[in-house]
Amino acid sequence: MIKLLLLSTIIFTSLTALETSDRLFDCTEIFKSRKSELLIELERIDEQKQALSALKAATEELLKKRETKVSQDEEVVERKLAEITAKEKSIKKMLKKNEDILKKTKNIKMNKIAQTFAKMKAGSAANVLSNMDSKEASSILSSLKPKTVGKILTKMDAKKASELTVILAK
Repeated sequence: MIKLLLLSTIIFTSLTALETSDRLFDCTEIFKSRKSELLIELERIDEQKQALSALKAATEELLKKRETKVSQDEEVVERKLAEITAKEKSIKKMLKKNEDILKKTKNIKMNKIAQTFAKMKAGSAANVLSNMDSKEASSILSSLKPKTVGKILTKMDAKKASELTVILAK
């Protein structure tokens, strides 16, 4: 009986070992097939990594080109702005000169007109100034000596003389 028990234990152990060996063989086959799947997946990931790397490099190159273009465009704009500013200053200078020349011309003109009216008789000057616009007449009168203005105003119509006096008082 002991022999039988011993024999059955040995057989059982052998069967178990065979079964375990079959399982190990199945596991090895599964690992091999899984290993090839993983290698294929690893290759796919590597290809994607390379494609991503190439895309990144192309994007960086495009970005650098755009930054260079923007920089160049900014320089052009700054140069044009500087030119415009310089032209604007030049135009303002010329405008100021023209205004000064215009003032001088008006002053010379007014002085000549004033001299002409100063040489005229009071009655004749009063007639001419009465027919003129009040502002123009007052500007002529303001350039004359007060004594001459008084003589001319006394020869004018009272209404026109008072109107011119009010303008001169301002």
